[in-house]
Amino acid sequence: MKFIVALQNRMDILKAQALGCLKKKDGQNTVEYVLMLVVVVGVALVAGAAIKKFMPDLFEKVKGSILGGVDKAGEY
Repeated sequence: MKFIVALQNRMDILKAQALGCLKKKDGQNTVEYVLMLVVVVGVALVAGAAIKKFMPDLFEKVKGSILGGVDKAGEY
């Protein structure tokens, strides 16, 4: 009888461990999401600064095209 009770106790322990492994979910938490957001924003800021620094005449050309198109549209 002691053997059966010990066997049942052991099975209950193994069952609890198996269920614990199934319920345990490893994944990303809030800190990891914030870190990814910081990296993405940092890359966007650096890229924006590089574009503004190395291609300033591009912005002026686009501005001129827009304003020129507006002026031409007003003439009609």
